[in-house]
Amino acid sequence: MLKSHAELIDELSNFLTKQNYNPVVVLNHRLYARAFLDYLTKRGIPVETVTPAQVDQYFIYAIQKFEIRRGRPPGVDWHMLPRTVIAKLLGLAQGKWPPEPELIEPEAAFLRTICYEYETWLREERGLARASIKALMWEARNFLRWQFDRAGAASLETMSIVDVDHYMDMRSPGLRRASLASVALLLRSVVRYLHRTGRIPTDLSPRIVAPLLYAYEGVPSTLDKSQIAAVLAATKNDGSPRGLRDYAVLQLLATYGLRDGEICRLRLEDVNWRDESLRIRHTKTNTYSYMPLLEPVGEALLNYLRLGRPDAEVREIFIRSCAPYVAMTHLYSIVSRRLAAAGVEPPGKRGAHVFRHARAVEMLRASVPQNIIGDILGHRSTKSTNIYLKLATEDLRAVALEVPGSEVLS
Repeated sequence: MLKSHAELIDELSNFLTKQNYNPVVVLNHRLYARAFLDYLTKRGIPVETVTPAQVDQYFIYAIQKFEIRRGRPPGVDWHMLPRTVIAKLLGLAQGKWPPEPELIEPEAAFLRTICYEYETWLREERGLARASIKALMWEARNFLRWQFDRAGAASLETMSIVDVDHYMDMRSPGLRRASLASVALLLRSVVRYLHRTGRIPTDLSPRIVAPLLYAYEGVPSTLDKSQIAAVLAATKNDGSPRGLRDYAVLQLLATYGLRDGEICRLRLEDVNWRDESLRIRHTKTNTYSYMPLLEPVGEALLNYLRLGRPDAEVREIFIRSCAPYVAMTHLYSIVSRRLAAAGVEPPGKRGAHVFRHARAVEMLRASVPQNIIGDILGHRSTKSTNIYLKLATEDLRAVALEVPGSEVLS
């Protein structure tokens, strides 16, 4: 049954209200939705049939209208909120938004079959983590769509390394060597699976060339003790709900060296207050570790749960500080914002891993065996732990022996 525009706007309002959006935000969403629906009415476009291209056309029209009314173009991020509103509106009207990219049948069905079987194989036979499956599936869909668009689904039967090289050439602009090597790694998995299932005649994976990366060539970003203390102290001074949340997150990062996803997936039932322990699910290995709930971490979590966490139905501990109140999906903005507020500028990246690297180095300096460090950090092999040896170079210099004959050279 088709819904009227008024019914859609009311449904949008009810949806936002249930998600605890501020009434002013709900009103703004209604205005953006009404403007879009009026545009569709004038052009005789049913909301149930709107395509992404038509949404893009609407924003061209809206920008022109903005310039006429105000005598200047809108800001760079002006379209972000109305685009979000329209996506929610079209999701209610069409059941799903954005729609799946259309391919000419039967190629669409063939592509979906390959992707479904590949995803099932990655999950059930290889047992990979969700993040790894997501990355592999994105590359698989992108590669297959690209190949189908240029030569059709039947081209898989005659695929050669030349086709794969053309795809890599298409993907390479703007990518660093490490990123391009990651693309090659993902593509090898896809191509190997296509050969394994008899869809391409030859296993081309050994011939996919990636940039040469030297073992441990990049030094990870890290923090020293004084920098960690400064970030924790500056964040603790923020007694707002967001500050309480961020402080609890930083305590977990600094104390245990957890991954971004491990903290985001931490649930209420993972904290055992009676036994003073934490259950951590490692995102890459899908295994569990049990950590002692140390006092600073326990106090930070308790303060957040009592005074800072919004009332929400989700079981994850850390949720957004504004509507919609859903689980956090990444911590980069939290970490980078708190580092900047404390005046701490680590070299290189500024995400959650700087705390993880610092924790690893601290354990290395405490002479904790590498296999124990790997277990605590959730590593699959010692190769993942070895990279942190580079961050303890000062310790290695302290125990280095003099080179025989060096006194003569000096």
